[in-house]
Amino acid sequence: MKTEQQYFEESISMKDYMNEMSQLKEQSFMIYDSFVLPGDTDFIEKVKNANLHILAITEDWCGDAMINNPIIRKVAEAANIDIRTALRDADTDLIDRYLTNGGRAIPMYLILNESGEVITTWGPRAPQLQQLVMDMRATLPEKEDPTFEDAQKDLYENMRKQYVENSQLWSYVYEDFKKKVNTVL
Repeated sequence: MKTEQQYFEESISMKDYMNEMSQLKEQSFMIYDSFVLPGDTDFIEKVKNANLHILAITEDWCGDAMINNPIIRKVAEAANIDIRTALRDADTDLIDRYLTNGGRAIPMYLILNESGEVITTWGPRAPQLQQLVMDMRATLPEKEDPTFEDAQKDLYENMRKQYVENSQLWSYVYEDFKKKVNTVL
């Protein structure tokens, strides 16, 4: 069984991953190009000095990855640490170690120390985004309803639109990621 560090070593950089995306690429780059890290030099310095690296378990069709990857990438770049990507569906052994409520929810970020040990994880979304998703899903008709499929498609489209246009959501991602990482620094 491969270690998380071996997955990291075999993975491509987040930069290369985003450049090669076939889905949600434009939206991901809209967030990446627009998101400005808060003037939070203490956090960035702590991350940098801890000699961390990050492995993101992701897929380019995922709306949560579309918002989270650009923000976490900005943190990694500011701290001058390596962030790489492993595709969830290419080898489910890795994601199966980090299930969310029994499911293979992504993205999942594994924060590794300089020895390659996972010291914490973050993902798949900030609590405020989870609440937004739950509130939106509560408006869907029952799955048996003939309009369910179209309603769900519209919901995901609306969610992605909010993820791109509402910069407050980006702040939630950053702040929750920061809070989680700070617990181990």
